[in-house]
Amino acid sequence: MSSAPSPASTAAHKKVDAVQLMKDDPKVSADVKKSLYKPCAADEYPVEVTYASLTGSKSPDVIVNVMTCADSVGIGSYVYRRHAGAKDGYDNVYANEQPLVYAGVNKGELEISKQTYAAGDKVCCPSGEDVMTYRWSGGRFTPHHRYHTDYSKTTVDGGTPGDGTGSEG
Repeated sequence: MSSAPSPASTAAHKKVDAVQLMKDDPKVSADVKKSLYKPCAADEYPVEVTYASLTGSKSPDVIVNVMTCADSVGIGSYVYRRHAGAKDGYDNVYANEQPLVYAGVNKGELEISKQTYAAGDKVCCPSGEDVMTYRWSGGRFTPHHRYHTDYSKTTVDGGTPGDGTGSEG
């Protein structure tokens, strides 16, 4: 009887205090830092942290998304790379503080998505999304691929929001 191999992490990572990392980072704007002054609830800060190999470093890079407490809207996305030869130091190698931004990883590349709104769209209901992928090259992230998606305004029950036949999100 053979057993299936147990899943293993692709990159060992040391947990980072992302809130402190960002508070100490001069590249992070005062507006974003203001959202990190106090937790949203208990000891929960509005940050999401992902560890991934994006820059070819021996240590995983740290991707940090900062959101608003009230509605989890992305207000900043950052990538930190460990200093070469240092134990605990990180360099900010990517920052995007455009509202409604979110950073993630797709096939080993940095993927930045940003919701787009047309006149009259509610915050809950963007018209679409712009996505840009970046590759690490020459010591920095360079744009690789871009696409845009227009979202349907038709709801599951077949109506359009606001026309009286569909649900209003």
